[in-house]
Amino acid sequence: MSKTSKLWIVPPFVVLAAVFFYPLTLIAIEAFHLDQGAGGYGLANFARVLGSVLFQNALIHTIVIALMATAGCLLLGFVLAVILAFVPFTGSAMVARLIETYIALPSFLLTLAFTFIYGSAGILNGIAVKHWGMDEPPVHFLYSMAGVVLAEVTAFTPFVLRPLLAAFSQFESGQIEVAASLGAKPWRIVRSIIFPAALPALLVGGSLCLLLTVNEFGIVLFIGAKGVITLPMLIYGKSIQEGDYVSACTIALINIVISLGLYSLYNRVVNGLGKEHAGLV
Repeated sequence: MSKTSKLWIVPPFVVLAAVFFYPLTLIAIEAFHLDQGAGGYGLANFARVLGSVLFQNALIHTIVIALMATAGCLLLGFVLAVILAFVPFTGSAMVARLIETYIALPSFLLTLAFTFIYGSAGILNGIAVKHWGMDEPPVHFLYSMAGVVLAEVTAFTPFVLRPLLAAFSQFESGQIEVAASLGAKPWRIVRSIIFPAALPALLVGGSLCLLLTVNEFGIVLFIGAKGVITLPMLIYGKSIQEGDYVSACTIALINIVISLGLYSLYNRVVNGLGKEHAGLV
């Protein structure tokens, strides 16, 4: 290897180490570092965090929200993709593009819009109180786990819709025409023909949504759901609000391990199915 090629290899590694590995190393050192009385390094911080009820509840909330939101994204994404791909109507391509633009928007903007519509002082509650004579706002679901799940489903459904539409663009419509000519009902066509073709794209989109929802922070923070603490929220609370950086780094390292595991699952799904078969290209 020439000296010139060596010069091109070193700088990117240095930049990567400074931007990514160094902060990650600091988090790991803080997580394994014991207090001054014990000294040295060990797993005591992890034992303390894993045994705390607060962490266990946050982990349960994170898993439940991620699974429910991912299931919602898969269901809504599949229904929308079937309508947009197989039910012709004017402007279907524009509708698909508009839905995909959610990918480019920060999640807190969506949460802000939800607050204007479903919040305590939002449009629905305003109409109910002013025009229907209600004493109290009737819509309260936004500030609960249901509100978090609904917001995440709305934000991340495009990550399922996009690979599905790509997969359906390669679908042989003749199969549907033959099945319909033989008397097959629409539900049977969807179940027997369309769904099997969509399964690879659903696996890819679902695994990506699971990874994204596990690490979602902005939606949970802006909604402010009472009693709904996820792992990212717990890290924020321990570090910013309480100044407990040891616990924050310990929880962060656990969250990183979970995220890397889900990312590995996503890569295995994509590589196992192939990008083209999964509807990603």
